[in-house]
Amino acid sequence: MKYCLILVSVIIFTSTVCAQTMAVKGKLTAYNSFPVMNVEISSKKAKATTMSDSLGYFSIVCLEKDVVQIEPKGFQPENINVNNETDFLKINLIFIDTKKNRELAINSGYLTEIDLNYATANLAEENIDYCKYTNMHSLLRATLGPSISVSNSGVITHRDGITSFSGMSPPLIIVDGQKETSIDWIRPCIVRSIKVLKGSDARIYGTRGDNDVVVITTKQ
Repeated sequence: MKYCLILVSVIIFTSTVCAQTMAVKGKLTAYNSFPVMNVEISSKKAKATTMSDSLGYFSIVCLEKDVVQIEPKGFQPENINVNNETDFLKINLIFIDTKKNRELAINSGYLTEIDLNYATANLAEENIDYCKYTNMHSLLRATLGPSISVSNSGVITHRDGITSFSGMSPPLIIVDGQKETSIDWIRPCIVRSIKVLKGSDARIYGTRGDNDVVVITTKQ
């Protein structure tokens, strides 16, 4: 009888432990384009570690309500909460572009020199962490510069230098190729890039682009 009780206890304990663990898969990229290799990924509660492969993919053991931690040299660290519903993590690492960090990223085998040089020269907009903004109004105020003004109430107006043209029509807003009158529904984390088209660049939209065009592309 004593043996049976011990055996049952072991089975129950083993089943409980197994039920609490899960394998979380994911992929690391930089500039939303290039896989980041040889990066160590750890789980805070499960105390597991793994490495991203040549395509940026990884799989790591986690416990329920765990935290996946990623701290590659030259990039912003990432701490992602996971739970039993987490299936796949797509993580775009934000590169801190300095000469030293370029050397660290290349020497650590995270990115090839060719990919990193191309990304820093051509894909700067893909290396912005829009998730730090609470809403689109604060994001636009921080990223659009002096040509566009965004009030606290979310009203977007055209500006030319220091002269405000509040009586003019607001700039045209294009989201994923479609004209929009409101941006309240957009979450900053789903934004891939923001551009302001002026002058001849805005003329592809005809007279609607006379007061500039704000082009927002989301992660589809």
